[in-house]
Amino acid sequence: MIETADGRSGAVDKPTVLIVDDEPDLLELVSLTLSRMNLQARTASDVNSARRMLKAEKFDLCLTDMRLPDGDGLDLVAWIQQNRSDLPVAVITAHGNVESAVRALKLGAFDFVSKPLDLGVLRKLVGSAIRLGSRGSGDRTSVTFRGPRLLGNSQIMEQLREMIVRVARSQAPVHIYGESGTGKELVARLIHESGARSEGPFVAVNCGAIPTELMESELFGHKRGSFTGAVSDKKGLVQSAEGGTLFLDEVADLPLHMQVKLLRVVQEKTVRPIGEAREETVDVRILSATHKNLGDLVGQGLFREDLFYRINVIELRVPALRERASDIPEIAEAILHRLGRRANSETPQLVPDAIETLQAYPFPGNVRELENVLERALTLCTDGRITPEHIKLRAAARTPAAETLPAAPEEIEGALGDKLEDMERDAIVKALEKTRYNKTAAAKLLGMSFRALRYRVKKLGIE
Repeated sequence: MIETADGRSGAVDKPTVLIVDDEPDLLELVSLTLSRMNLQARTASDVNSARRMLKAEKFDLCLTDMRLPDGDGLDLVAWIQQNRSDLPVAVITAHGNVESAVRALKLGAFDFVSKPLDLGVLRKLVGSAIRLGSRGSGDRTSVTFRGPRLLGNSQIMEQLREMIVRVARSQAPVHIYGESGTGKELVARLIHESGARSEGPFVAVNCGAIPTELMESELFGHKRGSFTGAVSDKKGLVQSAEGGTLFLDEVADLPLHMQVKLLRVVQEKTVRPIGEAREETVDVRILSATHKNLGDLVGQGLFREDLFYRINVIELRVPALRERASDIPEIAEAILHRLGRRANSETPQLVPDAIETLQAYPFPGNVRELENVLERALTLCTDGRITPEHIKLRAAARTPAAETLPAAPEEIEGALGDKLEDMERDAIVKALEKTRYNKTAAAKLLGMSFRALRYRVKKLGIE
């Protein structure tokens, strides 16, 4: 029972935060800050005390220092992930010790805050974590929201949905990779809508569409008079995402000088508009995406390695459409329904042969190409039924070079396939041995992308 402001006693369910630190001054400062947020604070001075309290009591957030008398804050993060996975945990790191923060995020920490504590940043972090916990278990198992959805019931899509739910509970940077047209921005929006920042803005930036000379001003803003043409103050896209999510599409197209500035945003959570003397703190979660192989670009010196590791704390792969051909009928039906509604007509029907034609095609342009194909077919059909004759596919993609060769007897074809696989396996093994099993270097030596090498290694069963 807690006494209320008017003197009456009653049960008040205040969210409770466990603070784990061995510095009395810091415990007092954080406890006072939380009390002003109408939160209850409990404290522990070491890992063992924290574990005992976590086993015995209910908490809405755990905030732990990295260095404790009887262990490491990372050990406590790992223990919470195993025993109290529903509890958000944030870490307090020493200034500039970003490596520890990244390790904590990879272990499942919700977020991090650096010493000396910026109370504004701390309040925003705690507020996001409490909101996440108050959303209820229903939101943690669903990734649907008003707007486009991830369609398909294939196993690979179920795994993707499960990963979205998991990463939505964190504030760690996520890098989404996949071929063009697979729906990377949709995945980013689902992460945003399923997490604690769903009420904040979602700001999508196409890094390849902004002219290089305007990129700093567009991203970080500028002050009036800072350069010719700056007639008024302008808020940057990063600041526009305050309290929400910043999605950097085609992040591989960022020039090197902008990569340095973005690194500071990720590490220090600060930004400096052009012409401003002081840095401003920002509270944004950064999601990024590209169809390029960032690992290869790092090896070529076109993308900063330190930025790569900061934005790639969690990696999420969006599968190509050809990897989930069983989902094509459902996706095609949804696209046709939308196209029919837009044209004020009934939804056209795909005949079975047309569906088989679509499922046999590799779709190098993925869902975006499927939509293009169906829109063209809708224009060509006249009776509301789409047949294979209405479906125009790229001949080069539909008829690989191998298919133009004369048909070979099955036993010879199988033997040739085995020999080719053996030759490919030997070449990959030799390249891996030569590069001391550095896959990025081996891929470069073989003249293929890192992702292609990883796929071949898995397919050929190379240990």
